[in-house]
Parts: sequence; structure tokens; C-alpha cells
Amino acid sequence: MATARKKTAKPARRPAAGKRAAGSKSARKRMVLRWGPTSPFARKCLAVAIKAGLEKDIEVVQTNAADPGLLPDNPLGKIPALVGRDGLKLDDSPLICEYLDSLHKRTKLIPRAGKRRWAALQQQALADGIMDAAVACVAERNRPPGEQSQAFMAKQKGKMERAIAALDADVKALGGAPTVGSIAVACALDYCTFRHPDFAWRSKASRLAKWLDGFAKQPFMKATEPRLPT
Repeated sequence: MATARKKTAKPARRPAAGKRAAGSKSARKRMVLRWGPTSPFARKCLAVAIKAGLEKDIEVVQTNAADPGLLPDNPLGKIPALVGRDGLKLDDSPLICEYLDSLHKRTKLIPRAGKRRWAALQQQALADGIMDAAVACVAERNRPPGEQSQAFMAKQKGKMERAIAALDADVKALGGAPTVGSIAVACALDYCTFRHPDFAWRSKASRLAKWLDGFAKQPFMKATEPRLPT
């Protein structure tokens, strides 16, 4: 797997497992996660991997969408992308999380059955929708001023506001042991704060904000905090 990566790809600073040389024998035996320090979708996958105790089994490679080395692993040119030990390639963050959750023997982050399973998957769906809208706003904001659509950005922020309000109204469902849903929600909210500091979601969702303040202290969240690329 490591031979498919371009030499320009840089290993992520977090976690430490990503520091091994890409061409080493041990690196070839590990899974490869193409990751970006600002991507909330990639963060979700990495947080799931750490919580599941799989970080030593994954080589984390910092990649951006312009890197041609990404295309062999994901023809859509998006991150995250995961390459398994056997060469299996997975491109969608919910799919990657489900695959990672199948590899460990700890408490499952996607409950196997019942109401808690569907609650976790619905939380992830809402969180991913928030991420989609927030990322779209960043992309629109980066267009030349004369080509930006304020109406488009307002529509995306409306989606973010409604999803956050729904999560705030049912914040108790985020309690208990972490799931893929609660991890996704935390990553989505942190991304909103990171990329849209003027989007004052906390003032309208105080219960959700309080929940996040506690959840964000967990090691798998601290280890994956978003940062600008260096």
C-alpha cells in the first residue's frame, strides 16, 4: 500500500503512529488513513480509530485534495480515504468508521442493535450534514468576492442551525459511552467553531455546548483537535 503514495505526502503529527517511514516493512503491514488536519470527516475517522485502540495499526498520512497521490486511493479526490492491510479501499467516512469498528474487541462505537444503534447513526447523519454545510460555506467564502453567493451561504447556515437545534433538543441522547454518533457531533461542532467563529451556535444551543465542553476533554478528542496545516 505504501508504494501507492507520493513522496510528497507528509505523515500527520497526530497520532505518533503516523511518524514511521512510509517505505518501512512495518508501515506496509498497517492500514493507511489519508487525513487532513482541518477535515472534520477525517477527524471523525481518526478519533474512532484512537477510541477503538487501533492507532498503532494505522499509518496516518497528511494529504490534501490537490495531492495526485490521493486519486489511486479515492478516485473522487476526497479525504478521508482508508486502505486496509489487504488493499481494501474505503472512501466514505461513515463506511470507514464502520469498518474500523469491526476490527476491535472493545465496546462497539456503532451499537449492534436496538434504539441506541439507530440513535447513534442518526446523530452521525445530522453531524455529517452539519459538516457538509460548514465545508460548503468555507469553499464558497474562498471564491473571488464577485462570485460568492450570500444566498447559498445563508442556506447552508440554515441547515447547520436546524441540525444543531435538533441535537440540542435531544442532548440527553448523546450521553453515556461514546458512539460514532457522539464523536461525529463533537467533530462537527468543533469544526463550526474552528472555521466559522462568527457562527454563534453556542448561544442558541447552551445544553449542547455544555455537553461538548465535557466530551471534548476525552483523549481521542484532544489528540485530534483541528489545526491549520503547517
